[in-house]
Amino acid sequence: MFSTDFILFRMGGMGVSLLELLSVVTGLTCVFLAGRGKSINFWFGYVYCFLLFALFMQKHLYSSMILQPISLIINIIGHYKWTHPKAGEENKDKELKVTRMSNPVRALNVILVVLLALIWGWILQEIGQIWPDAFPPAKIPFLDAFVTMAILTAQFLSARKKIECWVAWTIVNTTNIVLYILAGLVFMPIVSACYLVLAFFGFSSWRKQMKEQ
Repeated sequence: MFSTDFILFRMGGMGVSLLELLSVVTGLTCVFLAGRGKSINFWFGYVYCFLLFALFMQKHLYSSMILQPISLIINIIGHYKWTHPKAGEENKDKELKVTRMSNPVRALNVILVVLLALIWGWILQEIGQIWPDAFPPAKIPFLDAFVTMAILTAQFLSARKKIECWVAWTIVNTTNIVLYILAGLVFMPIVSACYLVLAFFGFSSWRKQMKEQ
């Protein structure tokens, strides 16, 4: 396990660990490749899940930590769907083509994210009170829960190659900037800003792919 005591450099008076740096490089590479529609992004996504699990466990962000095994499963499913599209769903490269959702489905996704975030945030809050020795009080549980549900939605949409996933990632990264700052992470908010830029790039790239399909 990496330790947050192993500091590579300092930023804003706080240290940046090797674990944070490795997570950043792997995550940015994954998103950049996903934005270009390259299925190789999933291999970087697998590594990213393991690194984030360790990082969030150190920071007591339990919701984000528990999210990683689920994210790993979604990555595996997405990897298969991208590389094994059904008849009529493939693009010119024989991979899953980019599509969009209907308005009712979009509305349903928003409602589910908010509802599940409220439920999960309450559970996180209660866990810290019931088992304080095993789980120190979670930091900003409801914000953490919202990010968790938004990430799951974005990943699920990414796995299905729905262009709306980039809107979800934009919301996730904007919220993450606040979450990371409140959690005491200095380097990660800057990285989230980089993810925002990549989300705009990904949306533009996928929209172009849709027009070419």
